[in-house]
Parts: sequence; structure tokens; C-alpha cells
Amino acid sequence: MGTYVSTTERETKEMLEVIGQKTVDGLFCHIPEEVKTKGDLNLPKGISELEVRKKMENLAAKNIMFSSIFRGAGAYNHYIPSIVKNVAAKEEFVTAYTPYQAEISQGILQSIFEYQTMICQLTGMDSSNASVYDGATAAAEAIAMCKERKREKAYISATAHPDVIATVKTYCFGNGIELILVPEKDGVTDEAFLNANLYKAAACLYIQQPNYYGIIENAALIGEAIHSVGGKYIIGANPISLGALKSPKEYGADIAVGEGQPLGLPLAFGGPYLGFMACVEAMTRKLPGRIVGETKDLDGKRAYVLTLQAREQHIRREKASSNICSNQALCALTAAVYMATMGSAGIYQVAIQSRSKAQYMADKLGEIGFDLVYNKEFFNEFVTTSPGSVKKALSTLESNGILGGFPLTGDKEGTILWCCTEMNSKDEIDQVIKILKEV
Repeated sequence: MGTYVSTTERETKEMLEVIGQKTVDGLFCHIPEEVKTKGDLNLPKGISELEVRKKMENLAAKNIMFSSIFRGAGAYNHYIPSIVKNVAAKEEFVTAYTPYQAEISQGILQSIFEYQTMICQLTGMDSSNASVYDGATAAAEAIAMCKERKREKAYISATAHPDVIATVKTYCFGNGIELILVPEKDGVTDEAFLNANLYKAAACLYIQQPNYYGIIENAALIGEAIHSVGGKYIIGANPISLGALKSPKEYGADIAVGEGQPLGLPLAFGGPYLGFMACVEAMTRKLPGRIVGETKDLDGKRAYVLTLQAREQHIRREKASSNICSNQALCALTAAVYMATMGSAGIYQVAIQSRSKAQYMADKLGEIGFDLVYNKEFFNEFVTTSPGSVKKALSTLESNGILGGFPLTGDKEGTILWCCTEMNSKDEIDQVIKILKEV
């Protein structure tokens, strides 16, 4: 915080006098002596800025930084324009707290409003909340939105991300929702199983598009199946893919959720990330968290307010269906700046480059024995076999500064989930092929 200045001893004394105290310790006189810490804390002595910098640089040097990345599986290495970090790092945004007082929070309220607007444009939905913790949480919250008194059975496709499935299971257990896992068949949701096992009391169905294996699901027909029994349809989307693929609304979804990390957030060793949620107008009041809206002040000027707020923060907490009482404001701002910077044409180009480079890499890998496991349309991720040891292939790439694909386990043992984005050049892909050919 470049403009942060601590208080002087004189200022501290003046503040104490105003509240009728003589010392800082007097502020804590109501705390029993037996629970107070005696003596100094077990902390190392302070060091200079130069020493701190060297210490942190030595620690950072232990991190492994790869020159090129061919791994996705939920977190993606996309190019982030410099303006994104420059804007999001401004102190007025970094230090912003919950915008309860609209009259002094217009800046942060507007940033959230713009974020919501762009998420609606991206997903085709009518309403968006002010974001949630991450994509897995968004999926779980979306299923909770669909629970009704006579609809307590939820379906989730086995082709969704394993972490999403695990999070949804936890939420459903706590919410008293029966979760039914729709099995995978040849890399996609088993539609025959779904149609044969749909209950009339089904609350909802969640699928991922593209799914965990990068394959594009038959989303329109799957949506018709759940709607035929009166259930809600939830699609978990990769936001970059929406630059080229149909929107969740076009597939007939009632709720669109997903991990917002590809929208300008760095990999950052796993977080913090961003969960986006959007829905059709009829479900707006069931959205957890907050919704920022646009209105006019007494002078007729444009203004922003918290139109809807989480019930769990107020007197109706016992009727709340969610425990989301905060939002990833800074991460949402970052995503908004990224989307505004890239525009629809920019996101389309990122999507097209990711798709075309993935196809090129899949073709080249096939030439050296890494065959596609599924002969289906995919976006920017795909699964291949390995003609030799998966561990040896990936470790050899790592020794050359390349993070290879993700080794799948369980019944997918011996296969690799590869990923390409606009960050992967043709030369880098050819280098991977050359190394693997030698292996």
C-alpha cells in the first residue's frame, strides 16, 4: 500500500483521550488477565527491507517455473493483458470492503454491475450474482437453488470435473438432497441411463460443457430430457469456450455456472479463483449472494445499489438455502477488466486459437502413438493413450522445462489429458512431439 501511513504517538494519544483512555492497554481492560498473553510473542526479530527481499527471493526460487504448459484440468494458462493487473491492483479496489453503504461505494458497485452484465452476455442468461468462491462452489450452490419440497433428487454427470463432483456431494449431504451420478459412456454423459432413470421428482441435472475430458456434450438433447420431467438444467461452462460455442441459454439451461479463472486470473498455485453464476429471470430471487442493480438517485443521475442481498446476512437466515455471504469482488473486477479489454472478438480469437492448436497437437501426438481415446469433437482438451510409461513421458518433458498433460487415474490409468491455449506456439508443440518421439 504505497499511500499507507501509520499513526504517530501523538495521534494515538489524541485518539485515546477522545474515547477516555490513557493507554492502549486500557482498551482491553475488560479481558481477564489470565487469558492475556504474557511477555513477547515467539516471533523472529524484525529485519530490513533488503533482507526481507532476499529471503523472499530465495523462497520463490524453490518454485518450479515451466517455459510452456500443456496442462489444464480446470485451471488454464491464458495470456493476461498488462492493463488487467494494472487496474485491479489500484488501492481503491484492493482495499474495498463490502459495499453496504451505496452512497460511498459507487465505484466498487459499478465494477460488480459491469461484471454481472458481461457474465450475462457471455452465458446468454438474464441475471448474474456478484460471484462466489470458485467454480465448484458455484455448481453446488446452483443445485441447492433447485431444491423444492417435492423435488429433492439431483443428477450430475460423471464427466464433470472430479473436484466439482466431490464438492457437490458434500453440499447435497448437508442440504438433504439425494445425488444421483449419471455414468460416463465413451467419454460423454450416458444419455440412455439418464432417460431410463429420470424421476418425475427430479430437481435438476448438472453437466459440464465442454466436459472434463474436453469433449463437447450433446447438451441440447440432455437439456430436453431433464425438462421433460420438470427439472432444472445446469451447465458448468468454460467461459473462454463461450467465445465460440453456443451459450448455456442456447442449450436450454436454466442456470449457468463455471470457474472464472480463465478470465484474466493467473494460475497462482491454485487460487484465489472465481465462481460465476447466472440464471434465467424466473430464478433470479434464488441466486445466492448479492446482485448489484442500476437505478437513479434523487437528482436523476445514474446510481448503483445492492438490489438483492443474501438472506443469510439478515433476519431471514433460518430460511436461507445458502451460506454464501461474500463475493470475490477483486477477482470479479479482474474478470470484468479482462472481458472489457478482450471484447467479444478477442475472446473468440482465444477460443479459436485454443481449439485449433489442440487439434494440431492431437494430430501430431497420434503420429507417434499417442492416440485419441475418444473419437469425438473436443474444445481445447483431449485424452490420449501413451505407447510407453506415462510417468517417464511426463517426467522427461518436465526435465526440459515443459509441463505435460495431466495423468488420469482409476479406469483411465495409462492415459493423459492434454490441453492447449493461445499461449502454446506451434514450435512449442513440435518440441513436445520431438521429445516424446525420442522417449
